[in-house]
Amino acid sequence: MATFKQMTDFYSQIGATDVQHTEKGYLPHAIGVHNDLKKWDCEEDIVLAGLFHSIYGTEKFQKFALPTERRSEVTELIGERAERLAWMNCFINRTHFDQEIHKDAGPYQIRDRAMDTLIDVTDEDFDALCTIHLCDWLEQVPRSQEWSYRRAAYRRLADRLGGIALESYDRVYTLEPVAS
Repeated sequence: MATFKQMTDFYSQIGATDVQHTEKGYLPHAIGVHNDLKKWDCEEDIVLAGLFHSIYGTEKFQKFALPTERRSEVTELIGERAERLAWMNCFINRTHFDQEIHKDAGPYQIRDRAMDTLIDVTDEDFDALCTIHLCDWLEQVPRSQEWSYRRAAYRRLADRLGGIALESYDRVYTLEPVAS
């Protein structure tokens, strides 16, 4: 397993440190998600996936996307499960994901937005993906000011996860400006 410095240095090596992301740099955002997941007391695989949660680009974030041919490099840095979780977060079709989060139990699937194929996901990995996905949004929404973007889905994720995820959702959404 690589050190945290080796992981963040990877961003420099691939030219991603100066990429803008919601009024701050891409790397500081990724570190913010990583640190928040740590505060949420998540497993190390989830925390590491948080650092690389959008490394291949996402449905919404396309300012940087490491080619998937380089997945083995990310796997070497953060491990197989963490890389798989990061990859899933990057490639989920959000409309399909928003339907899956309403299920109370598996089996779960994600729709790969690039290949338009369904992929079976274990209950454990689906819960981890829900955690990463919500934490990513909560880290950036105060800067992006896109309070209504998929609001019902993010609320559903917070309710589904409960605990610190729900507390964080409620705390962050109290920052929303009141409409005049």
